[in-house]
Amino acid sequence: MLSLRDVHVHIGKLHILQGVNLEVKEGECAALLGRNGVGKTTTLRSIMGLVARSNGVIEFDGNDLSKSPPHLIPRKGIGYVPQGRGIFPTLSVLENLTIGVPGMRDAEQQDYVLSCFPRLKERLKQSGSTLSGGEQQMLAIARCLMMRPKLIILDEPTEGIMPRLVSQIRREIHRINQTGVSILLVEQNVETALKLCPRVFLMEKGTIVHSGASHELKSQPEIVHRYLGLSH
Repeated sequence: MLSLRDVHVHIGKLHILQGVNLEVKEGECAALLGRNGVGKTTTLRSIMGLVARSNGVIEFDGNDLSKSPPHLIPRKGIGYVPQGRGIFPTLSVLENLTIGVPGMRDAEQQDYVLSCFPRLKERLKQSGSTLSGGEQQMLAIARCLMMRPKLIILDEPTEGIMPRLVSQIRREIHRINQTGVSILLVEQNVETALKLCPRVFLMEKGTIVHSGASHELKSQPEIVHRYLGLSH
């Protein structure tokens, strides 16, 4: 479904991505893990066309994404929830949900999305700025779902969120994946990533250094410590 082959990104004189190879299959939930500053967010932004590649190929459903301007990539079927959520704070919850949906209001999808996040249904008229951090994250994910994506890319969805809401967000991500939507997750919370994602990619210095099944990684604490700096 999503394929990155030998992707390089330079920002100024910095060589941020140094030949990233990564694949997310249809219906899969995969995690991209690594220490801060290794290139995870840049990888996600390169998929969405928000940073220019200096080399390599990114394909989605067999189509070269370099031929699409960034604002059209979501319409290819990719939803993106950036770090920091990116909601519109002065707009209502309902306006945030529907702002990116082309054409007439999709009432059926809206009802489905609100069934996933009942807290948002109770707050439709509230402005985005009045929501808690966890509720804003729910809104950002819900807004992606309104586009009926085939793949959702999540950058640190549980960062800075109270534990009670982290578990709810984790359940909803799993539920979304169970409906057939593919997930690519960047997450500092290794426990969350390994619970959600059957497959894991580890990144160091702008390249993928390890990929494999989550259950295998759990039995390889030396790899977890080497690339994530954690005792697992």
